[in-house]
Amino acid sequence: MIRDPETLQALLDSVRRFVRERLVPAENEVAETDEIPPAIVQEMRELGLFGMTIPERFGGLELTMEEECRVLLELCQTAPAFRSVIGTTVGIGSQGILMDGTPEQQAQWLPRLASGELIASFALTEPEAGSDAASLRTTAIRDGDDYIVNGTKRYITNAPHAGVFTLMARTDPRDKGAGGVSAFIVDARSPGISFGKYDRKMGQRGAHTCDVIFDNVRVPASHLIGLQEGRGFKTAMKVLEKGRIHIAAVAVGVATRILRDALDYALQRKQFGQPISDFQLVQAMLADSQAELYAAECMTLDAARRRDDGREVAVEASCAKMFATEMCGRVADRAVQILGGAGYMAEYGIERFYRDVRLFRLYEGTTQIQQLIIARGMARAARGA
Repeated sequence: MIRDPETLQALLDSVRRFVRERLVPAENEVAETDEIPPAIVQEMRELGLFGMTIPERFGGLELTMEEECRVLLELCQTAPAFRSVIGTTVGIGSQGILMDGTPEQQAQWLPRLASGELIASFALTEPEAGSDAASLRTTAIRDGDDYIVNGTKRYITNAPHAGVFTLMARTDPRDKGAGGVSAFIVDARSPGISFGKYDRKMGQRGAHTCDVIFDNVRVPASHLIGLQEGRGFKTAMKVLEKGRIHIAAVAVGVATRILRDALDYALQRKQFGQPISDFQLVQAMLADSQAELYAAECMTLDAARRRDDGREVAVEASCAKMFATEMCGRVADRAVQILGGAGYMAEYGIERFYRDVRLFRLYEGTTQIQQLIIARGMARAARGA
């Protein structure tokens, strides 16, 4: 759903120029320093990128799912660490508050998230709870007007920079399943919160993750999202469903950049007296990549439009996320092959993308989790027919 084509096009033009003039030239600096320059983060705030999905009444752009995807197709034609700066605020960090928070909670937190004053982070994964999110062990026990939170969260994106966490914790220790899980808004400056060292990752330097330790952290009961216990897992699943379409668009954007770089190289690199783009086996890799990229973009935008129409899209979101992220990995692999020895060298940048995109098939639910969601959705639909 595109509400105002002219306004959207102006935004896309601004993002495209920002990527070309600011982000791409900074890629090597980020890879070397493991830091996003503060000036670039500030420019992201000024462009309104932190508030893409937050309603206009709270200071955001209130983009539809399709509009969000189209922005990501442009924004992600650079190192994915840049998108990660805004990703947790745009998606899983703020959307739980927007979807299930009370009007008071929304008014308190969403304006500061939309402006980029606060970076939101989504604290779900634990050392013993990844794909099986319902098995989390972090507890939030009611104590008067507060909850006392204890536990450790792992691989939390943007945790070192977060101003607020959307936290999933077990409020009913007797209920070992999803029904015992609740969602909280936690001020990252709360006493008792500490952080592990930055994780050393395969790729995506500049995008920081670490453990977050909650040691008798007092969270006001008014920060329970929706003021209802036991709804946390449902909130998380709604947030992740939307996030999967988001990540599909990210994968398409990054694959677009990788393929463009591989094509440029193939057009310029000569062997046996001619550009390697003239060789049929190289053409086959380029063609396969373009066809899969086109298919992934179509799937992603279709899933986005269906969600904008208010339709159930759990299966479509998982299909798009699975196919687009796997596609991106194949495109990156072919790009290394097309560049040959140069593809293995850091100076050309393709090997960095090759490492960066490996994460896409893991977060927001692994490929294997998406397969389970798709197959179970198919079975439910068949039984209901």
